[in-house]
Amino acid sequence: MQNMRKKIDPRMFPNYSDKRVVDRHMAELDTHGMSRREFLQLASAGAVASLAAASLGVPAVAAVEPTGKIAHLLMTLRLEYCANADAGAHGAAQALGLEITSLDGQLDSELQLNQFEQVVANRVQAVMLHAPGGGSIKRIAQLANQNKVWFDNTWGTLPWFTPFEAGDYYTLYAVPEEFSAHRAVTVEVCKAIAEKSGGGNIVGVTGVEGNSTDLIRSRGRNDALKDFPKIKLVGELPGKWNREDSEKAMEDLITRYKDISGVIAQNDDVADGCISALRTSGLRPGQDVFLSGADGTTKGAEMIKQGRLLATSANVPAYMGALLTTRLYDVMHGWKPRAPERLMSWRSVTMTKDNVDSYLARYVNNGNVPPFDYKKMSKIEHPNDWDPQAELFPMDIDLEWGGIPKPDGWSYPAEYVKARESGEADAVREEYAAHYKIKFFGSPPIKAT
Repeated sequence: MQNMRKKIDPRMFPNYSDKRVVDRHMAELDTHGMSRREFLQLASAGAVASLAAASLGVPAVAAVEPTGKIAHLLMTLRLEYCANADAGAHGAAQALGLEITSLDGQLDSELQLNQFEQVVANRVQAVMLHAPGGGSIKRIAQLANQNKVWFDNTWGTLPWFTPFEAGDYYTLYAVPEEFSAHRAVTVEVCKAIAEKSGGGNIVGVTGVEGNSTDLIRSRGRNDALKDFPKIKLVGELPGKWNREDSEKAMEDLITRYKDISGVIAQNDDVADGCISALRTSGLRPGQDVFLSGADGTTKGAEMIKQGRLLATSANVPAYMGALLTTRLYDVMHGWKPRAPERLMSWRSVTMTKDNVDSYLARYVNNGNVPPFDYKKMSKIEHPNDWDPQAELFPMDIDLEWGGIPKPDGWSYPAEYVKARESGEADAVREEYAAHYKIKFFGSPPIKAT
């Protein structure tokens, strides 16, 4: 107990009565958005906590740095989807008072791992990850827990690897429910072909081979084709999620198959490349050949309005950015998710010529009007009347990764099983449905000033 008698020596600490000393320390610590008074309160509390820990024989007490800094590691800036999503992330960050940095991952998991290490060294508190695949997820999760940096991820991941196996700092994996979404847009193409000619051949231009999202979209497409026996998928090639590679893939498919009636493109950037190839070949998209996309990008909506793209599954890229940013803000400020809230999906809307105008009005031609009430998405900012502003619900990993072999020795995480067997997952679904007031395809929640 001798250590308990240690005294606090004021000579050990800077002279915080000097404004210049305070300002110097605030600059060095990058105390973004903090007043001098708040800094002095934190400094005093931190000093007392550290000395109290030392007196008790505890090696160290780590205080969370009040930097308010997060990073967005994008999959690639070659995709319009990523630019749209980044705009949503920045909109939410600005509304919530966060400083955000965005980095281009160039479709390279190893580069993203290096970027994660870089931003951690720059003392960010949280990272929003849009991974191209699962190559670095486990290592990023390990580093996040070691450095006490929150992170969430969307789209590309390692199937059957969940936040529960990674540790508390992997707060969320979230993606739209893609099986039914891609099934629905495939149905639109098949219906148009059946109405025009009774049947025909279609081709697929996919994303990145082996990507978890690409696999589930293909499963949804193939399931839809079971209902249209006169429509055949005769071939497919990867478009690697981008316009340029998809244009080349479509050119190759046109050469191989002379009687193409439809194209199922795995996202809107892919569809854009396919449309360019078809037009170069003298085929009229929307008349000779019917196409579908996915994601609901700005370009996708414009192509539907022009009559070139028949349908897309609008998951609204800006929503992804806003959702993941808001989650980081909430956990940074002490909110703790329940098990079903760490694996979540949201519902896409099948966008066609019938509803594209409402999308364009809210998400494209909206001037400076935010498409979401970002603060209301936060449970910290709105503990009682928070609103997900989309149909958001616990993920079914058997639907998400069904058909993908499980790793040897893998078993369902105990937290995931308990949440489903106890009814907690159903309760969370009902709770989010009850809070869903601002509709995905409704009017903008904030009016122009």
